[in-house]
Formats: sequence, structure tokens, C-alpha cells
Amino acid sequence: MIRKMTLFVASFSALLLSGCGDDIKYNMREGVTEISREVYELHMIAIWVCVVIGIITFGVMFYSMFAHRKSKNPNPAKFSHSTAVEIVWTAIPFIILIALAVPAVGLLIKMEDASDSDLTIMVKGYQWKWEYKYIDGDDNLANDVRFFSNLDQASRDMSRNAGSGFSGVKIEDDNYLLEVDNPLVIPVDKKVRFLVTSDDVIHSFWVPDFSVKKDAIPGFINEVWTKVDEPGTYRGVCAELCGQDHGFMPIVVKVLPQNEYDAWYAGKVAEAEAGPDLNERTMSQLMAEGEAAYNKYCSSCHMPNGEGNGPFPSLVGTEMITGEGSLTKHIDTVINGVPGTAMQAFGSQLTEAEIAAIITYERNAWGNDTGDKVQPQEIHDIKNGGGE
Repeated sequence: MIRKMTLFVASFSALLLSGCGDDIKYNMREGVTEISREVYELHMIAIWVCVVIGIITFGVMFYSMFAHRKSKNPNPAKFSHSTAVEIVWTAIPFIILIALAVPAVGLLIKMEDASDSDLTIMVKGYQWKWEYKYIDGDDNLANDVRFFSNLDQASRDMSRNAGSGFSGVKIEDDNYLLEVDNPLVIPVDKKVRFLVTSDDVIHSFWVPDFSVKKDAIPGFINEVWTKVDEPGTYRGVCAELCGQDHGFMPIVVKVLPQNEYDAWYAGKVAEAEAGPDLNERTMSQLMAEGEAAYNKYCSSCHMPNGEGNGPFPSLVGTEMITGEGSLTKHIDTVINGVPGTAMQAFGSQLTEAEIAAIITYERNAWGNDTGDKVQPQEIHDIKNGGGE
């Protein structure tokens, strides 16, 4: 009986460690970096140590229950303790802990050593998106290579349909809520240092395949690094509950061969050199661009219909839209935010064209019909001190 029980515990442990097939995995993933593989190996050693301890402990327990049951031993033994046994069961766990702690501490020190990096990227969390800023490079425009990464529109639309109350909605996409409009791009076989911080609340930058997980805390800069051996696309998420759209700020990292990365980076530098698109738009163009930008950046708080959500005010027929001098106030609110509230300052997050389109859309959608039309050049002038 004891032998069967021991075999059952060992088999069940192995089942949990290996998973029940190709589609169901319970164990930690091995990852694609040297660090992630070392973490996986140390994890497996610790797991098997725990399995052995569990088998021995439960084996002794079940044996004692069976061999020393009352019907077989009606007269209980009379002793208080055994000093030798106490020394043994104190010494063995101590030795095991030291044996595990030494490689674990060494690995932690290695994980924290971000020196001699080939590339540095500032990662900043927002409610609810990521900003990536490349602050190292071979040219003087490196500081201008920055962009925001949002959940892509198709995923947003899919999530709304799935939560609409209709029966029979089933999400088949393996990357559901894990696609973005602008992925982070890094070169293969290069040591990349991430400086992680936040603009509002605490977020957490987590990419399991890299064994990278670091809290993004307002006012602090945390450091972590990776060196990826294999080109590919790797996904992560914000791992810190950060508000109602916490589940809508995924991380996508594209790891490219050096020549492809160089071409991508050169394209980003060219975009920075070209400057903002300040071309004049028609009302129909502003409304189309505004609807797309509003759904991406504003709808999670103010709702797709503009009626607001909890502390986030309605934009339908309110003082912000129809009041005297409301256009000037509206522009100032979007650009500079409202201190002490959840309204962020989007002046540094969005382009002039996006801000102009969003304001125009908000003032002419949902029956507002103010007729106000804001051009990118107006926003550019205001942001640079040339407007009213």
C-alpha cells in the first residue's frame, strides 16, 4: 500500500510538471534567453527537491499511520523526544536551503547586472498603454525614437463583442488581447537594458520568455535587461493590477536580426526627422481620424458613446462641449490634462493631428454638432506657445 501511494504521488507530481499534452502546460516556460534557461533549470531543481521531500514526508506519515495504528499497537510508546532525530531534521533542511540559496543568489546578481549593455530603452507605463523610448544609438536623433504601444483595435472590438451578452461567443484566437499596434523592437544577440518607470500608477513590465519582470513605479526608475538568442515575436502583459483596463495593455516584443533591426530603426529616425503631419484636414477627414483615435485612447474612460463611466465625465451636451469658451478649455484639457483627476495630459502622448481629430470628433459626434473644426497646425501652435 505504501509503495502504491508513493508511486501515485510521484506520478501525479510528474503529471503536473509536464502538463497533460501539447496544449496544456502547467510548468514554467523555458524561455529564449540564457537567463530564462538558468531560471528554468533552478526552478526544476527546486521542484524536484520538493517532490522528493514530499514523497519521503508523506511516505513516513502514511507508513506511521498504517504500521502503528491502534488495532495493531494498542499500547502506545512512551518517550518524549530524540535529540539525534531533532538534530537530523534541523540539519537536513538547513543544508538543502543553503544548497538552493547559493545558486539562486548568484543568478539574482547576474539578473541585476545590466552593465555593458548594447542598447538602452526607457519603458514607461500609462493607463493603459506602454511608451518605448530609445535613448542609445549611433546618431543624435536616438532620443527622438519614441512611440506608444496600445492594444490593437481588432482586439478591442473583439473584447466588446465577447462581453456584449450574446450567447455563443467564443474566442478562438490564441493571441486574444495580446496584439498591439506598435510592438517593441530589439536586435537579436544584443544586451538590451530596460529602464522601467510609470507616468501614473504602478504597472509591471513582464515578458515570460525573457524571465523579465520589473515593476513600473511613478517617480522611480527600475533596471532590468535581456539578451535574446532567437529572432521571433514574444508576448507579455502588465502584471500589476492598475485599473479597469489592466487586461488591455499587452506587451509585444519583436526580436529581429541586426540588419532588419537597423532598417527598422532607420525608418523610425526618418519619421522623427520628418516632423509632425500638420496638413490641413477636411471635416470628414477629421471625423474619421478622430473616431479611430478616440476609440483607441479615450473610449475606455469616456465610453464609445461618449456618455462617460463612473468618475470619467460625459462628453455629450455637457459644459465642456457647449459652454462659452468651451473649445479653448477643451483643447487645454486634452493637451495638459486636469491635475488631481484621472484625466492625463495627452500633449506629449499624441500627435498634433491626433489631438485635433479627437477634439473635432468629440465636439461633433453623438449629437453634439457644434460645427467646430480644429486643425493640427492650431494644436502645434498652442503646444509651442504660439496659440492663445
